[in-house]
Amino acid sequence: YLKMIYDIVETNVKNFDLLTLGQVLLRLSPPDNERLSRGDTFVKQVGGAELNVAVGAALLGLHTGVISKLPAHDIGSFMKGKIRSFGVSDDFFMYDQSSSARVGIYYYENGAYPRKPKVIYDRNHSSFFSLDIDEIPEEVYTASKCFHTTGITLALNEDIRETTIEMIKRFKAAGTLVSFDVNFRGNLWTGDQARECILRILPYVDIFFCSEDTARLTFLKTGTAREMMKSFTEEFPISIVASTQRIVHSPKRHTFGSVIYDAARDEYYEEEPYRDIEIVETGLRPGEKLYEELLIASRNLEKTGNGMIFVEHQPPVTPEELERKLTLLNDALEKTMRTEDVSCIREVLHRVVPTFHEPEEVNRTQGETVEIPEQEPACS
Repeated sequence: YLKMIYDIVETNVKNFDLLTLGQVLLRLSPPDNERLSRGDTFVKQVGGAELNVAVGAALLGLHTGVISKLPAHDIGSFMKGKIRSFGVSDDFFMYDQSSSARVGIYYYENGAYPRKPKVIYDRNHSSFFSLDIDEIPEEVYTASKCFHTTGITLALNEDIRETTIEMIKRFKAAGTLVSFDVNFRGNLWTGDQARECILRILPYVDIFFCSEDTARLTFLKTGTAREMMKSFTEEFPISIVASTQRIVHSPKRHTFGSVIYDAARDEYYEEEPYRDIEIVETGLRPGEKLYEELLIASRNLEKTGNGMIFVEHQPPVTPEELERKLTLLNDALEKTMRTEDVSCIREVLHRVVPTFHEPEEVNRTQGETVEIPEQEPACS
């Protein structure tokens, strides 16, 4: 993958291999598996999707930096020092000197099966939201071989969105490789809003990260995963399209894989998945798979009067239908206990839970991503 990048752009005239743009967040977590609602102590760390990419690339030996804005107080200094400790440059940090300067915060609770991880964001009105195009030094646009940002940054608010789009245009005009990860977050904007905005920047994007689910639901694509990946390069001057795949066995055990389409060679590259990997939380994650793709269980969401609260509409199930499905599951369970043959209950699960997929099914799928809920199925 890295060789593909260097094949596209000259590599001997830029100081940085990669610069990313995004909000740097302060992460507060209870120790071990303690709950947010019970714990008395928080461990502080730094995070953010774009920062994680810079850290991951730095761990691979690349010279990386982050473009962001932090408050000019002790918490900002802590975050800057932590980021530098991972080998990521702070050369293009801006600092908020105002009395109202603050960092964006997220509270993270570790999952412990069957309980899922929990995240609570407090990021609005932080210093990053005041970032203005005029305070970003002009030399940034010629400083790096590659520039990366995500849909998370575009979704934060209208001002940040326009600043980010203008930066993308300036990096592209300077001959910098532009990388973009959709990274759709349903709690930040709708699929229609994301599609309208992202279509504005795709003419400037060289490397595009988009999951199969996002291609279908946000960009209204049809066909196989590989066909959809290729279609982006036919509609826009995109050189590489990448899609990540994650199978969640439990909150702390995942299987990771990825597919890349190279438009110049008209070839697909699919790696053998890293199977059943134990997830060890250290605060700052070294990279986000292949530029972080977050699987969500549903996007059938409706906003409420509170912009941070959404209502998810589930398909209606009648009492009679629920009773029928429970009877099927009970009969299958009794047969399994008698015969010790689990195939019957697996078959019934497929019938009564249409979204249920076993890990083996996903691993056999070539070039496609099957979404699996984070909680491990009870009978798998």
